Amino acid sequence: MRLVVVSAGLSVPSSTRLLGDRLAAATVGRVSGAVDLRVVELRDLAVEIAHNFTNGFPGRALSAAIEDVTSADGLIVVTPVFSASYSGLFKSFFDVLDKDALVGKPVLVAATGGTGRHSLVLEHALRPLFAYLRAVVVPTGVYAASEDWGAEGLAERIERGAGELAALMSALAVSSPTSVPVPAPAVGPESSTGAALLPAQAEPPGRADGFHVVPFEEQLAALRP
Repeated sequence: MRLVVVSAGLSVPSSTRLLGDRLAAATVGRVSGAVDLRVVELRDLAVEIAHNFTNGFPGRALSAAIEDVTSADGLIVVTPVFSASYSGLFKSFFDVLDKDALVGKPVLVAATGGTGRHSLVLEHALRPLFAYLRAVVVPTGVYAASEDWGAEGLAERIERGAGELAALMSALAVSSPTSVPVPAPAVGPESSTGAALLPAQAEPPGRADGFHVVPFEEQLAALRP
């Protein structure tokens, strides 16, 4: 399975990247089997993202990042809080994705900020964004304020969110549809001329309550003079 971390941190080192790494490590530890872990640093893609908006074509690095995200079995997305919401760089990256790229994809949302008062950014900004993109967002989001690092509670939230993401990834991997061969249609007995006789098509059944359903086009035809 492929797990991709999308980090919108701007500094080096970055608390946003650190949170993403810790969430990834916890998720990998809970997934059975090998995991292909990849990290997309949006800071390195800022220029190509801007160019994509103006010319409509992603650069080589941005194309590779988009391919990683769209082919992932699970995503961990982490943004710093800017003006009580996700950063512009974070939103811009998901704006350049195809509108159906994340449909049904498991996503763990996370954010970092200078104060715990911004923790609701997970619920009023991140979760609605990925719900609109029709991703499957796990119940636990992880927010880390400056005072949370090394304090009680953050490690438990990381483990809970990672466990939910790992369980969802594993469940979807098991239930993924496989190719099932479609049997060829049965051929009826041959006629006197040697041609195969196909079974007659049945008339469309009426409703269980005894009423016959008249197609709309027939009703329109009956109204014409």
